[in-house]
Amino acid sequence: PGLEVVISKIAMAKLEPILLGEVDGHFRLKDAIDAIKNKYDFIIIDTPPTLGLITINALVAATHLLIPIQSSYLSLEGTDDLLETFEKIKRNINPRLEIIGVLITLHDRRTNISKDAVERIKKAFGKKVFRTIISKSVKLEESPAYKESIFTYAPSSVGAVQYKRLAEEVIRRAKS
Repeated sequence: PGLEVVISKIAMAKLEPILLGEVDGHFRLKDAIDAIKNKYDFIIIDTPPTLGLITINALVAATHLLIPIQSSYLSLEGTDDLLETFEKIKRNINPRLEIIGVLITLHDRRTNISKDAVERIKKAFGKKVFRTIISKSVKLEESPAYKESIFTYAPSSVGAVQYKRLAEEVIRRAKS
């Protein structure tokens, strides 16, 4: 109750080349959200893990950025480009954009590599790192295959509990 979900389709991939040719291409999502944002407490935009025009649209439209980083050896590699893009958009287009937090995900607490990656992420981002860490989980991997959220597929699983805790943390940070 109270949750609306708008899902994307593979056709979104065709949108990027169309937007590239448009003068206001990076404002399209912002314009669409501005028309409806008063109806919602929160609007969450999940973008592809690339810095294409769809992600740029999301950064232009957003007030907050949540950065997921896997707890793996190369975990911090892609964040430099994202942070550079974040700074450019904040400076030139969307001064209200803030990093709400960094989420450590796909964490395997059994491995030293994961533990080391968590320490490197915490060292790089400090207080921006969420307390909640999302563990690797079979149930989290299975739920999309069954076209269900983790909350309906395995509501008492570790993954569901962790995502609920994350949601509470995000809400607290957004309100402060």
